[in-house]
Amino acid sequence: MTDAVPTKGQLMTGRILSGLVILFLLFDAGLKLVSPETTIKYSPPGLGWPLEVGTMYMLGLLLLIPTLLHIWRPTAILGAILITGYLGGAIATHVRINSPLFSHSLFGVYLGLMLWGGLWLRDPRVRALIPFSKGAAA
Repeated sequence: MTDAVPTKGQLMTGRILSGLVILFLLFDAGLKLVSPETTIKYSPPGLGWPLEVGTMYMLGLLLLIPTLLHIWRPTAILGAILITGYLGGAIATHVRINSPLFSHSLFGVYLGLMLWGGLWLRDPRVRALIPFSKGAAA
């Protein structure tokens, strides 16, 4: 059984984790939307995506919309689910082109853990969905 209401420390830690992820995702989406040429210039070769302005706009919107949903508390869980899907695509893309494991391929995993960890720490609804037992496993 988990505590329904997060402690003050859990709430602050959750907000910090969530804030860091949100800032990064807004920066990433914003760069794709405001300066797609810069994103194209610094994209690794061979991603399998057309390195075109239209593609960057699409990817930016596909990240911005779920991030905005995640920021708004009533839709935070839906946003987190959609962001997880986006991150899964990024992970698959990097694995497919054999990017460095810890710095590129697993970066989406790190963000996902921070995203869900922050949400779990600050949102009782997620605690109810994903309970962590304090006791030993049977």
